[in-house]
Amino acid sequence: MASETQKTIMDWAEQTFGPVSDQTTLVKRAQIEMEELLEATAAADTDEMGKEAADVLILLMRLSEINNIDLGAAVDAKMQENRSRRWQPAGDGTGTHLKTA
Repeated sequence: MASETQKTIMDWAEQTFGPVSDQTTLVKRAQIEMEELLEATAAADTDEMGKEAADVLILLMRLSEINNIDLGAAVDAKMQENRSRRWQPAGDGTGTHLKTA
């Protein structure tokens, strides 16, 4: 089977669920899936973590496809921006970028 794309995911979703009438419903559903990912992470259930992370990505890919956003290209551009910023590590594996004056 070929790898999925934003388009194949969108086609499947529209056939399965119908067209999206309000894009915020995709974001709200992604929040639910993020909560499930949090639960799987807290339980250290890597199989479930993969499934829930995939659910979040599927919803983001649908949102991107609706808005003609190439999510891969958007990630590449954002990473280029992130790499050019100065960062303050939080000490927990995350951090915030420092504002330039």
